[in-house]
Amino acid sequence: MATSVIVTERAAQKIGEILKQEPAGTMLRVSVEGGGCSGFQYKFDTEKSRADDDIVIEKSGAVVLIDPVSLDYMAGAEIDFVDDLIGSSFKINNPKATASCGCGTSFAL
Repeated sequence: MATSVIVTERAAQKIGEILKQEPAGTMLRVSVEGGGCSGFQYKFDTEKSRADDDIVIEKSGAVVLIDPVSLDYMAGAEIDFVDDLIGSSFKINNPKATASCGCGTSFAL
């Protein structure tokens, strides 16, 4: 299954750095769950196993898993890593989001 979620090179490099500190075979799961100040929020976890229906994105040594339900909310999104004056973090640029909170971790559809 093709995915429409893009992982930028900066994000892939940072994910790769994080996964190198984890046991071999660890992957990063990005998911969407209810909550946050705007209705939905992104969640980042490391995992050793994947589900049969997970979408797998591999780039520059980084392995990202997204479940099909989360993919519905994230279709067309870009996972990036930003390092600016207020700190460094993963940022998801999601064209489906109609609003987001100031911290950038939650969004509304």
